[in-house]
Amino acid sequence: MGTMGKKIGHIIGNVVSLFISLIVLIPLVVLLVNSFKTSAEADRMTLSLPKQWMFENYSTVIEQGKLISSFFNGLLYATGSVVIIVAVVSLAAFVISRNMKGINRALYYFIISGIAMPINNVSLMKVMQAFHLVNTRFGIILLYAAINIPLSLFLAYGFIETIPREIDEAAVIDGCTPWQLFTRIIAPLLKPIVSTLFVLDFMAIWNDFTMPLYYLNNSAKWPMTLAVYNFFGAFQNSWNLVAADIMLTLLPVLVVFILGQKYIVGGVSAGSVKG
Repeated sequence: MGTMGKKIGHIIGNVVSLFISLIVLIPLVVLLVNSFKTSAEADRMTLSLPKQWMFENYSTVIEQGKLISSFFNGLLYATGSVVIIVAVVSLAAFVISRNMKGINRALYYFIISGIAMPINNVSLMKVMQAFHLVNTRFGIILLYAAINIPLSLFLAYGFIETIPREIDEAAVIDGCTPWQLFTRIIAPLLKPIVSTLFVLDFMAIWNDFTMPLYYLNNSAKWPMTLAVYNFFGAFQNSWNLVAADIMLTLLPVLVVFILGQKYIVGGVSAGSVKG
């Protein structure tokens, strides 16, 4: 009876997993199929195969949707923000983890409280305007960095806590200054969490839609996610072109996720339990 119960449990688990997978995959399949249809066929957004495969939809989207410049905009925002996040978080997490008391403790909990706190776009707009950062590439990079630092610090702190303090003590005895201790000893050990932060933050920033919409009012500075919005406005009934645009926007982050998924699992697992 126990064996039979386990088999039934496995079957139920597989069915539930299959159902959840279909919930995620079906919308992607619908977009993929409709991206090769004519405008009239794509209006219904069904799973039926196109009567005539319109491969030229993708070239039309790239040319008319200005996806080349949008791609490089999105790449600049994601890469620039991730570099700032990794540099700031690595240093902050090391200092805080090695002296978790007083102002450091208060500062740590203050920063990670941003994980749960919602973004007030009205106040944020006032701040951005005061520093003349609205509609600037540098401003959106700093904005993305600020938004993603809380969770990144939380993950980095958990990882650095697993690094034995005896390593620090041995390095100091050998004559390392604090900066040499971090750059020569600690930084090489942070490769798993740095890789994790890079992949997670890159995907989050690349997929974001609202921040560029609010704070970039020049379409020449829009990333690919907003190029979809702009393209939809220009071709309101061309759902085939909209679907093709979305598929091209998903492609870069899908590649990053496939290449970096092992780092996500490894980095988060390594920082989840103190050694």
